[in-house]
Amino acid sequence: MMILLLCALLSFAAAQTGDNLDDLLSQSFTKPPETTAGADNKNPARPEISTVTTSRDGCECVPHYLCSNKTVITDGMGIIDIAITDEPCHYLSVCCYPQYMVTEPITPAPPIDKPKGCGVHNPDGVDLRINGKDNESQFGEFPWVVAVLREEAVEGNKQNLLIYQCGASLIHPQAVLTSAHCVTGKDKKYQIRAGEWDTQTKNELFPHQDRAVKTIIIHPEYYAGALFNDVAVLILDSPLEIAENVDSVCLPEQGLVTENARCFTTYWGKDVFGQKDKYQVILKKLDLPIVPRDTCQELLRRTRLGQHFKLHTSFICAGGEAGEDRCAGDGGSALVCPIPSHPGKYYQAGIVAWRIDCGGNQVPGVYASVAQFRKWIDEQLDAHHLDKSSYTY
Repeated sequence: MMILLLCALLSFAAAQTGDNLDDLLSQSFTKPPETTAGADNKNPARPEISTVTTSRDGCECVPHYLCSNKTVITDGMGIIDIAITDEPCHYLSVCCYPQYMVTEPITPAPPIDKPKGCGVHNPDGVDLRINGKDNESQFGEFPWVVAVLREEAVEGNKQNLLIYQCGASLIHPQAVLTSAHCVTGKDKKYQIRAGEWDTQTKNELFPHQDRAVKTIIIHPEYYAGALFNDVAVLILDSPLEIAENVDSVCLPEQGLVTENARCFTTYWGKDVFGQKDKYQVILKKLDLPIVPRDTCQELLRRTRLGQHFKLHTSFICAGGEAGEDRCAGDGGSALVCPIPSHPGKYYQAGIVAWRIDCGGNQVPGVYASVAQFRKWIDEQLDAHHLDKSSYTY
C-alpha cells in the first residue's frame, strides 16, 4: 500500500534540474531526429514509451498516459505540480510498476469528427493540466502557436542545429504568419515547429510537428528602419496535420478596430535584457489590455521617442501594466483577442513588433496590426492556391 501511495505522490513530482537552461541561450530547441521534418513526418506519431530510469522500488519512469495504475491521475482532470524534487521521474512521467504499464495510451486522442474551426482556446489544456507558475500555459492551450527555427551549420557536425528565431502563428496547415524582421536573414534556412510546449521533453501525449519553410513572403512596404508593415507569410513545404495541439488561429476582417478587450500573447522569449537572459522552457502567456491608439501614442511620447513621435498606422498597442509585459526574443508571436460572437474562440489582432522598455509601467508594447493586412494575407494564400477558410470565422 505504501508503494502504491509512493507512485501516486510521484505523479505530482517534478525532476527538474535546470542544467539545460544556459544551453537555451544559443539553442532553445533541441535538434529533432532526421525523420522529424519533411515527408517522413507528415503524420504525427505518439511518443514511444520512455523508461527514463528505474527507482529503488523497482518501478520505471514512463509517460503518465502509459501507466494504468488507478492511483495515478491519468484522465487529464488532475493537476500536476511542476516542482523541484529529488525524485527520478520527469514531471510528465510517473513511476509505474510493470503490471500497470501499457503499450497504448490510456488517454487516447478523441477523434476529430469535424473540424473545430479556427481560434479555439483550450484554457484547461489537452490531456493534462499543470499547476503552472510564472504565467506558464497549459499544454495545447494555444494550438496555433508556432516557433520559427533557424538552421545553423556546426563545424564537425553533419546535422544542422535548430536555433529558436522567433514566434509565429498557424493560419493554414501550410501557411504561417510572423513578423518580417524575424525572417529577413539572407541565405538562411528556416523550419517551423507546431504543437511545441515544453522544449525540453517529448513526453507530451501529442508530439510536435516540424516542417521546412519553402517560401518567405515579406510585405512589399516593410520598412526595417522603423518596422512599418512588419508582417510576413511563410509557405511550408508540406501541410501540417491538424491535431489537438495543432490548429489555426482566426484572422480579423480588413480594417477591424479592436477596443476594450483583454488579449493574450504567448512566448518563449527572454525575461530580461543583457547577459542574464534565459529562454523559457515551457510556453508562457500574458493577459494584456488593448491600449487605444491616441493613448498609446501619448504614452510613447513620454519615453525617449520624444514628444513628436507619431505611431504609424500599421501598429496597434497592448499592455503597459507593470511587470506584465514581454521582453526581447519573442518577435513574431501573436496577440490574440476573444471573438465576442464566438465564445471560446480568438482572432489574431497583432504580431509582436517592438517595445521601448521591458515590463515598464505605462509603456505599451507595439504590434503589427493584422486587420490592416487581411487583404494582403488573403492574396498570398490565393497565389499559392491555399484555402482561406482555415482562418475565417
